[in-house]
Amino acid sequence: MKKRLKTSFYGHVQGVGFRATAWSIAQRYNVGGVVRNLKDGRVELIVEGEEQAIKDFIRELTHSHLKSCITHVEWLWEKPEDKYIHFSIVR
Repeated sequence: MKKRLKTSFYGHVQGVGFRATAWSIAQRYNVGGVVRNLKDGRVELIVEGEEQAIKDFIRELTHSHLKSCITHVEWLWEKPEDKYIHFSIVR
């Protein structure tokens, strides 16, 4: 079943290659979405795809070399908007 997950990552998550790592991992899954730095220091990630693919993607991201940078994660499952075909980095 297609889903959409909006996620906020807290900690030392900017300036450590978080967005590039998220993009790289997303290429291994059939997901679309976007990852961006926010002014308050968080990284926001919105991803759409099959629920299991999203879960696997997030699991791999949070267990990557970035694990020690992440202090807290908030997520919200939403109805998919079919807005994203590819995964991209917002600069």
